[in-house]
Amino acid sequence: MIHTYNITGMTCDGCRTKVEKILNAMDGVEAKVSLHPPIATITMVKHIPTTQFQEALAADGKYNIEMINGEIPQLVITNETTSKSCCSTHTHSDKKEIKVPVTTNGKYYCPMHCEGEKVYDKAGDCPVCGMDLVKGPDLTVSKASYTCPMHPEVISETPGACPICGMDLVPMNPSDTEDQKTYKDLVKKMKIAVVFTVPIFVISMLEMVHNNPLLKLMETSKWNWIQLLLSLPVVFYACWMFFERAWKSIITWNLNMFTLVGIGSGVAFLFSLVGLFFPNIFPAEFKTHNGSVSLYFEATTVILTLVLLGQLLEARAHSQTSGAIKELLKLSPTEATLVIDGNDKVISIHDIKKGDLLRVKPGEKIPVDGKITDGESSIDEAMITGEPIPIDKKKDDNVIAGTINGNKSFVMMAEKVGSETLLSQIVQMVNDASRSRAPIQKLADKIAKYFVPTVVIISAITFFIWAKFGPEPSLVYGFINAIAVLIIACPCALGLATPMSIMVGVGKGAQSGVLIKNAEALENMNKVNVLITDKTGTITEGKPSVEKVYSSNNDENDLLQNIASLNQYSEHPLAQAVVNYAKTKSISLIEVKDFEAIAGKGVIGTVTNKKIALGNKKLMEQVKAAVSDDLENKISTEQKLGKTVSYIAVDGVAVGFVSITDAIKTSSAAAIKELMRQGIEVIMLTGDNVNTAKAVADDLNLTSYKAGCLPEDKLKEIKRLQAEGNIVAMAGDGINDAPALAQADIGIAMGTGTDAAIESAKITLVKGDLQGIVKAKNLSHAVMRNSKQNLFFAFFYNVLGVPIAAGVLYPFFGILLSPMIAALAMSFSSVSVIGNALRLRNLKL
Repeated sequence: MIHTYNITGMTCDGCRTKVEKILNAMDGVEAKVSLHPPIATITMVKHIPTTQFQEALAADGKYNIEMINGEIPQLVITNETTSKSCCSTHTHSDKKEIKVPVTTNGKYYCPMHCEGEKVYDKAGDCPVCGMDLVKGPDLTVSKASYTCPMHPEVISETPGACPICGMDLVPMNPSDTEDQKTYKDLVKKMKIAVVFTVPIFVISMLEMVHNNPLLKLMETSKWNWIQLLLSLPVVFYACWMFFERAWKSIITWNLNMFTLVGIGSGVAFLFSLVGLFFPNIFPAEFKTHNGSVSLYFEATTVILTLVLLGQLLEARAHSQTSGAIKELLKLSPTEATLVIDGNDKVISIHDIKKGDLLRVKPGEKIPVDGKITDGESSIDEAMITGEPIPIDKKKDDNVIAGTINGNKSFVMMAEKVGSETLLSQIVQMVNDASRSRAPIQKLADKIAKYFVPTVVIISAITFFIWAKFGPEPSLVYGFINAIAVLIIACPCALGLATPMSIMVGVGKGAQSGVLIKNAEALENMNKVNVLITDKTGTITEGKPSVEKVYSSNNDENDLLQNIASLNQYSEHPLAQAVVNYAKTKSISLIEVKDFEAIAGKGVIGTVTNKKIALGNKKLMEQVKAAVSDDLENKISTEQKLGKTVSYIAVDGVAVGFVSITDAIKTSSAAAIKELMRQGIEVIMLTGDNVNTAKAVADDLNLTSYKAGCLPEDKLKEIKRLQAEGNIVAMAGDGINDAPALAQADIGIAMGTGTDAAIESAKITLVKGDLQGIVKAKNLSHAVMRNSKQNLFFAFFYNVLGVPIAAGVLYPFFGILLSPMIAALAMSFSSVSVIGNALRLRNLKL
């Protein structure tokens, strides 16, 4: 059995670790403790009183534990006296309540709340305890934050360049306004660069024409001055940011693409300035036939303009890679209709509180998560689940924020608002996952670290080889080819290869109802060769219903009252089915004493002074209840029909059973067949009996299954498979699946399941359908293939481009690469990588 408890007295991660260690030291207990909020999820073999937990915690610290009934509380620490955490010695004022403020969205705060509700705009250390500040979840787009697509750890409140790689920062929670602002700014600079670069290029090219018509107007030296004047707006305005980024990269020693661009174009520009002002210091081979020095203002401006063009195209492409997040953000409406005292009132979505009654009119978006209290309608949930067919909803059915109402009106009760809604959680998960790094990127990161210094060295070697062994004018050849080497190299293509694929892939998955927690999970899903799946709620609908209650003494209603009363204290879906069945029979529930839920077996308790036990064969053995052969045969017959059967014992004698049916999902068979076709071994682990498990396995043509599994049995089976070298995925939906989901290489939670299961998983299927696993597998395969294509292109481009720019083809074919062509190639390399990643948007899952 699993229960959730509230823990008070924890003030830091050290406290959390200590509490978790104390609880796990107790026999038959497996505990997971979180600090925000301060809760403990405890799996226990048999029921342990809360007082026993309290005694263990009190012996090692001032911690209190109590069972949670209802919602998980928010973090609240009340200090009545000066207090010290296990990690710091700061002092709090007396009787001051300190809690995480709602204003932490997008802000940073100390996890120990040393300064109460004080928050920071930027990351850093807490000035009191020195701990790293924690960023609160940013689920709104009211204020943009910016990050680097290659270095997600870089976060800024204003747009600009990444201090590590020099790339343009992109919005973390993108909006069309922000994207357009960046794009329009680059367009403006591009226009200015083109206006001044084209005349310089024409003047330079006409110098090669016989009887240059420009010389009839002015001599060459004066035209050189014109080129200088025209180049100033390009160098010092339109493209000055490249030199700023290059300088910053050098002084911080975070060498990147702009280091190479800045050095290459900067050397060409400075060379031209010196040649214009002091031509006599240059040797003859740098001079033209008329005695003036060959200048490279056209090379400088054309290179910079082409690099700017690349940045412009990247900015446009970046806005498309984050398109999925934008579309998700657009799903949430801004207003809702509040029903108060029988009247309708339009309010902001931010003013909705839990328990509010909201009217949803035909065609409107549902404002928050909740439950229909009056009326019915069909809801289009395609934007959340990826399924195009509207779902019929009636009273007491759940509805999801962002989905679209059909042609009927209904009233709903708000149950989850703000960041608690499924839509907000999806946005947060997609946003986080799209900025995470996949293991495959590590190779590119290592190469990029040494890439720029290597290119600079190759450029220097190129100059000296051409200067010593090249044809006349050897110095000119060396100078031009050295610049071409600097310009053509593109470390950004390497850095963008995987992040762009991950960003587009994660967004595509979200649109199809497959939520990926991080890039590592997306990559590892492609390697999975064994899938462990639960039965109830995963393969089956998870909506069990009682088919019949059998009593050997013919008093079925009395027996039903006893077991329904017992089950009212259990959270298991089978228990709820029994309670619901009793309600349909108008049977009232009565008081139960000594209730105890035994994980993987059933429940026991005392009802009207009788000891009642309801569960499987293992429970009957535990309570030593005698089972007659006739009853055993009747139960076996039901089980072979695929029914889940629970024994009923009264005072140590089995007197009947309850037969429960749970239909197999229509999509389960097709999904399992496809997964097996892809080479994945599918194993069903269920707590149900052998006969029922076999019936389900036969229906699905499963080759492997295990029945009678307790939570710890599932955990052991996953560890055994992993020890054999398998990459294991686990699909489940219940609290008892949480440990197995956490142990598996890839935990896959059904979105229809419990919060504990979803929290433990790395992939969540919003619809709660095995077909989603097929989608996740296909998505992972496509994203990894796309990433490898990008990496190959980036490696191949640089390995091929740098030697050609250095002039290795000249001795054989007489081919040299102009620095301007090199700039064009470099600019389009990153754009090509992004463009290839964008193909994932058209992937059919």
